[in-house]
Amino acid sequence: MSGFKAFLLRGNAVDLAVGIVIGAAFGAVVSELVKDLITPLIAAIGGQPNFDGLYFTVNNSRFLYGRFLDALISFLLIAAVVYYVVVLPYSRFHARFEKPAPAQPKTRECPECLSKVPAAARRCAFCTAALTVPA
Repeated sequence: MSGFKAFLLRGNAVDLAVGIVIGAAFGAVVSELVKDLITPLIAAIGGQPNFDGLYFTVNNSRFLYGRFLDALISFLLIAAVVYYVVVLPYSRFHARFEKPAPAQPKTRECPECLSKVPAAARRCAFCTAALTVPA
């Protein structure tokens, strides 16, 4: 029982739970945005609010491709909204405060004579000792 308690209090599980709850709520907001604002805009431009009625028939079998088109358009619009409202601002915010990677040193010490040699050198220029090339 104490292991489970430690797992829950570690932080990752709580962060995950909060993320799922916020994600579900945000998904509902984005779905309503698409349904109530963007789909009517498409209907105003294209003349048809949804494509549920579109189908074709082959040997008395109905293929309802209109529902697929509705789902595809809804998915693409939701993905675009999530990208431009969440992902892009978060990436820019994160990049602003991200620390730059430490620069690779340009020189290193020869283990034999302790002279400074270029980091990519295979031999020491001072004592001609063979050097290992760093990975």
